[in-house]
Amino acid sequence: MFKGLGQMGDMAKMMKAAQEMQTKMAALQEEMHSLTVTGESGAGLVKAVASCKGELKSLDIDPSIFSGDDKEVVEDLILAAIKDAQGKASDRAQEEMAKLTEGMGLPKDMKLPF
Repeated sequence: MFKGLGQMGDMAKMMKAAQEMQTKMAALQEEMHSLTVTGESGAGLVKAVASCKGELKSLDIDPSIFSGDDKEVVEDLILAAIKDAQGKASDRAQEEMAKLTEGMGLPKDMKLPF
C-alpha cells in the first residue's frame, strides 16, 4: 500500500543533505575572504598577500629593489608576486572545497561552482 514511502524518505534525506551542503558552501565562501596566502618573487624581495578569493590585500616591497633605473624589473617582480599569490589563492580555495566535498561523502575531485 505504501510502497513508494521508502523513496520519499530517501528524497527527504537528499534534500536535507543538499541544504546542509548549501549552508556549508555559503560559510566557506565567507571564509575565503578572510583566508590569505602570500605570493613571492625575487627570492622574497616582493611579497603579495591575497585572500583565497584572489583579492589583493597587501604588498610588501624590499626597498633595496628601488636602486638605479630598474623600473621595469620592479614592475615585473610586483606582477610576479601578485600572480603567485593569486595562483596560491586558487589552489587553497580548491583544497578547502575538496575538504568540504569529502566531508559530505562526495568525490574529492568534484567541481562545484565557486
